[in-house]
Parts: sequence; C-alpha cells; structure tokens
Amino acid sequence: MGKLGKRETLWAWIFLLPNLIGFLVFVGIPIVAALALSLCRWDLMTPPKFIGFGNFLRLLQESLFRRVVWNTFIFTVGTVVPSLVAGLGLAMLLNRRFRGTHVYRACFYLPQILPMVAAGLIFQFLYMSDFGFINFVLSKLRLPQPNWLNDVSTAMLAIIIMSIWKSTGFNMVVYLAGLNGIPDTLYEAAQIDGAGAWQAFRFITLPLLSPTTFFALAISLIGSFQVFDQIYVMTRGGPADATRTLVYYIYETGFQYFRMGKAAAAAWILFLIVFVATILQFRYQGAWVHYEQV
Repeated sequence: MGKLGKRETLWAWIFLLPNLIGFLVFVGIPIVAALALSLCRWDLMTPPKFIGFGNFLRLLQESLFRRVVWNTFIFTVGTVVPSLVAGLGLAMLLNRRFRGTHVYRACFYLPQILPMVAAGLIFQFLYMSDFGFINFVLSKLRLPQPNWLNDVSTAMLAIIIMSIWKSTGFNMVVYLAGLNGIPDTLYEAAQIDGAGAWQAFRFITLPLLSPTTFFALAISLIGSFQVFDQIYVMTRGGPADATRTLVYYIYETGFQYFRMGKAAAAAWILFLIVFVATILQFRYQGAWVHYEQV
C-alpha cells in the first residue's frame, strides 16, 4: 500500500470513528453489559450476585413467560402477513396515474408518521364499548359489540388491527418503490403473448418484487417482535395477560419489579429469537427471492 493509499485509509477511519464510537457506547457495550447482568441476580439496591444461568432456567420454567412468548408470536403472525398483503394491494392500486394519486398515497401513509402513543389513544376511544365509533357502527349493522380491550378473546385482536392500520402505509411505500423498478417492457411482452392480468401479476410482478418482499418481511418481523408502545398505552398487558408481550414483560420485570438480571435474561432470549428468525430468512431466501430480472 502506497502513501496515498495509507492516507485514504486513515481518512476513512477518521470519518467512520464517530459512528463506531456511537455504536460501541449505545449498542456494543450495553449488549455485553446485559449479557453479564443476565447471569446475575440484581435488584438495584444490593450488589449483583452471580447465579450463572439461573435466570434463563427460571424463565423457561415460568408459565407466564411461556404465555408472553406465545402472545408475541400470535401478534407477529397476525400483523406481519396482513400488513404485507394490504401494503402490496394498495401499492398495486396506487401505482397508476390518475387524478389525486399523490393525495391518496399521502393519506394511506399518514398513519405511519403518526406517533404510536397518539395512535393508541385514538384507537382506545374507537374501541370504547359504550361510546366507541366501532361499536356504534356494529350496532347499526345489528352485529355483536364486543368489549374490545377488556375481553380476553378480543384484546389481542384489537391490538393487531390497530398495528396493521399503523404499518400498512410503510409497506405500501416500499412496494411502490419496487413496482417502479419493474420495466414496462415485460408487461408489454406478456400482453403480446396473451397473458392476462393475473398471469402478469403471478409470473412477473411477484417474482420481481421478491427482494422488496424480503426486505419488508425482515423489517416487519423485527419490529413486531419488539412491540411495546401500543401494549403500554392501550392494555398494559391485560386483560389476564392476554396482550402481555416480550418487551412489555421485560419492562415490567426490570423497571417495576426491579429484577434486572431476569429482565436482561429475557432480553437476551428476545435477541436470540429475532436473530434466529433473521438468519432463517437469509438462509432460505434463495428459494423464493429473485434478484435478476428475466
């Protein structure tokens, strides 16, 4: 490496240094500290006591923790797939030139930029059993009016519906970007060959959108496993632990019951779940993700 190459390398490290320092201070060191803390019993008042993998074993034997993990998986399955399908559907509808296209796109994207706390409060009023707009509409249709947030059978469904409404706009924008990258010549060639709208969608749109779907799926999965805000605002984990999820459980364990070691162990289990889910996506993406246009 010559003198010029060494100088360029030095300047590269100088420009990277602020990000590296920020990563170490706010991500790297806290991760290592959480791992060390997960091996201890600590209540913030007394010195930490090393107990090995006791916190992990206690969590795996705890029925509440298993319920929390199951609730998190239910929320993930219930939000990720519908929000992807809805986002793709909206993108297909709005990927056309007609009057007011940009207005419609902005309206559907608006929930994404709305703070989660504000969205949670809005849906709290919508879900009110006596004066909520949703039950008012159901009553006019002569349909049952459930006690959405206070019924074990509907509380998680209410959170899922709100989360789908909140995240669909993001997926719509991602899919719009993917659709704009598909050449029109492919659709023209398919039309000349006699392909219908469904065949063009199945054999052109879906395969060429697979990298976009992979990206949206990865982002949505990671976000859904970390659901917290809407749980905190709307239900506080109730009723009867029906909406208590992993991150909310970690918050309660650490900052309400001051079992910091146990909370750190739960956080590491969450990290491992997200890590494994992400690795599996990258491992099997070759079976359905196509990066070359055909």
